[in-house]
Amino acid sequence: MERVTVGLWYQVMGEGEPVVLLHGALVDSRVFDGNLVALAQNFRLYRPELRGHGHTADVAGPLSPSVMAKDVIAFLETVVQRRAHLVGYSAGAVVAMMVAGQRPDLIDRLVLVSGAFHRDGWLLPPASPADIPKELYDAYGEVSPHGVHHFPVIIDKIAASSADEPALTAADLAAITCRTLVMAGDDDVASLEHLLDLYRALPVAELAIVPGASHCLIMEKPELCTGLVADFLMTEPVTTFMPLRRS
Repeated sequence: MERVTVGLWYQVMGEGEPVVLLHGALVDSRVFDGNLVALAQNFRLYRPELRGHGHTADVAGPLSPSVMAKDVIAFLETVVQRRAHLVGYSAGAVVAMMVAGQRPDLIDRLVLVSGAFHRDGWLLPPASPADIPKELYDAYGEVSPHGVHHFPVIIDKIAASSADEPALTAADLAAITCRTLVMAGDDDVASLEHLLDLYRALPVAELAIVPGASHCLIMEKPELCTGLVADFLMTEPVTTFMPLRRS
């Protein structure tokens, strides 16, 4: 089957093992400024922008997680060119799950921040153009090759894809065999019950619920969130004294 992918605009900084950050829907790689960008102190950090987001062009067709996953796989193959740690935030976490399940050979460790594996896990419905704050319109217009007037097209495409995706199954999650950190705020848009199901379904998972934080946890508690991700990526699992799930 033909695989149509889009070349992703990206930034790269730092030295060390590669880490790829995937932003969420309707934002771009700037969402990591002031938080996870600090990982560049210890890693070679790649910040691609997904199709239709930031500097990366939109093209005809859907803006679904499965389509974006194909783009990211191509990015890993052609730009990173080695196994990498993959960190996804919000919709970027959905894309990261799909990439890790389809191409485990490309992924070392996986971090899923505030991402639902099934559309039923989101507590809020998809937004319409009228629901989106002016600040996101302005941010899109600052960097998009299409200009701010194209942003409602992006919003509608994201909403349309949300009717069908994500829809990962227990079998899909079982295919994600790398060590994985599931992280979210305790007042997240992805329901805690759903995140617990995700944690339990992944073969090698760890769980971090950030207290006093929402879906915007990486902005609300940047030092704590960055520290949790860095610790996960840089250290090996400890031997616990009273293992139950890992016994």
